Amino acid sequence: MQRLALFDLDNTLIDRQAAFHAWAEEFVTDRGLDDKALTWLIVTDAHTSGPRGPFFAAVRDAFTLTQAAEDLWQQYRRRMPELVSCRAEDLDALQQLRSAGWRIGIVTNGMTDNQQGKIRRTGLDALIDAWCISDEVGIRKPDPKIFRSSLNDAEPPRSTVDGWSATT
Repeated sequence: MQRLALFDLDNTLIDRQAAFHAWAEEFVTDRGLDDKALTWLIVTDAHTSGPRGPFFAAVRDAFTLTQAAEDLWQQYRRRMPELVSCRAEDLDALQQLRSAGWRIGIVTNGMTDNQQGKIRRTGLDALIDAWCISDEVGIRKPDPKIFRSSLNDAEPPRSTVDGWSATT
């Protein structure tokens, strides 16, 4: 019997919070901002989900930047895949699942190029069988259709999902 495990990407297989923190530190340093700005970025990010455009508009306004919010967002999207990492024990666990005959997939919300960059940068692409990115399929978690879409033709009788919540 073929078994399938589906995982979320951000803050499940990769440490998105640490990557965001590194990005925020760079952002603050590059613009000569203070520790309050760093705290604001981290707290605001933690309370923001969904499309990032409004977040970067708020960043622009909070720090009275002349740069367009869209430009800030594009810079962030280029940098984030370079900052993410996976814990060694998580990579080992994926290897163990594969060795035990499990198929492994990722179901994640986000922009295709950004999420694929994270998957490739961390080496996850060598450990998983497939991924399903909300931008590609036009469906966002928590909509159950994205999970059905991720199964495609496989539809194994036994599967599990890790790292998903009803709000992300």
